[in-house]
Amino acid sequence: MEDMIFYDRMQFAFTITFHYLFPQLTMGLSLLIVYFKWQYLRTQKESFNHAAKFWMKIFSLNFVMGVVTGIPMEFQFGTNWAKFSELTGGVIGQTLAMEGMFSFFLESSFLGLFLFGEKLLGQKLHFLTGFLVFLGSWASGYLIIATHSWMQHPVGYEILENGKFVLNNFGALFSNPWLIPSFLHNQAASLVTSSFVMAAVGAFYILNKKEAEFGKLFVKTGVYFGLAASLFVAFPSGDMLAKNVVKYQPVTFAAMEGIFETEKGGAEIVLIGQPNILEKKLDNKIAVPGVLSFLTHQRWNATIYGLNEFDEKLYPTNIAGLYYAYHIMVGLGTIFIGLMGLSLFFLIRKKLFSTEWILWSLVFALPFPYIANISGWYTAELGRQPWLVYNLLRTVEGASPTVSSGNTLFTLLGFIGLYFLLGMLFLLLAGKIIKHGPNPQID
Repeated sequence: MEDMIFYDRMQFAFTITFHYLFPQLTMGLSLLIVYFKWQYLRTQKESFNHAAKFWMKIFSLNFVMGVVTGIPMEFQFGTNWAKFSELTGGVIGQTLAMEGMFSFFLESSFLGLFLFGEKLLGQKLHFLTGFLVFLGSWASGYLIIATHSWMQHPVGYEILENGKFVLNNFGALFSNPWLIPSFLHNQAASLVTSSFVMAAVGAFYILNKKEAEFGKLFVKTGVYFGLAASLFVAFPSGDMLAKNVVKYQPVTFAAMEGIFETEKGGAEIVLIGQPNILEKKLDNKIAVPGVLSFLTHQRWNATIYGLNEFDEKLYPTNIAGLYYAYHIMVGLGTIFIGLMGLSLFFLIRKKLFSTEWILWSLVFALPFPYIANISGWYTAELGRQPWLVYNLLRTVEGASPTVSSGNTLFTLLGFIGLYFLLGMLFLLLAGKIIKHGPNPQID
């Protein structure tokens, strides 16, 4: 049974990790495309219009890859996690169906009109199609996160005699206190990814002296949006979400921060350390006294409960993995603020485009927002374990009892091979689009 659960979890973790490489770019990129199109309507500068169409090509490629990798992931609800679907389908089926019926079709329909309907529609309606693509993209994220938020903090439900969950308050699903902080944090993190990608492509153009004017536009836009989004990820959205974890999942918070013993009179925030699970302590830690208490309760001497206060059966399944995922996310987020803040400083002084080491830093920073976003999702998912629905349904109770570990391992290996090929194809196609550039003569 343990092998079966392990492979079920590994398969879902792999497929959702690969899948989320694509939506995290499209959600943020859709906003930047709307910004470029709006700037074109406002200024009538053709460079903004060509920039919008260029990035919509990248968006479209990501959108297709997201669809291709998202469908097998959802099928796993019926294969590997059939019991979970049977028990909770009355709740999560609502939001997942709405995401498929409304958000996905809104996004996909108007994406085609944006790509091929500019001359037919005119510029104002063309802008509207771009805005509707953005709206569909963000609505999709909202409905998915509404599902996830219910699993983290279940509200508005009742459990029938047969063990099935049903909604008794539809409004509670969308007024869940977990939802808005999670949505804002996720969307801002997505904007961080898209801003870094845009800045990296722009810096690449400048350094290679190809499409330099577009490169400057992309770097400037990426830096402005990237700094704003990076700050918003930290505060207020990250702060709001962390306070939710303190309030509703205190054992998860203790594991995230590596607090094994309750800290009274002020809790330190750990900058560096390695969790020692056997001895229940952090090795080689570097910490700042009192800061964690102030951040969570606005009091320097507030008590922060440690893992010792809770039954070990309630501990997150992988404390070390949770701790490292959380600290990778926070550490990279801090670096993002520093890099974008420094880039803005040089931009204001009109030295950014001629300072090669910063431009190279923006190029090489491209993969790290992806790592930070995935680490953030791992923090949320590892923090909820061993529960599928927090405090109500354990992971082991949601697995399909008739799917063997051998079958799951076989399909996992198949996914790894297939997704490797898809990944190579994506990089090849994205590379061709970037190499071509937003050339108005060829567009």
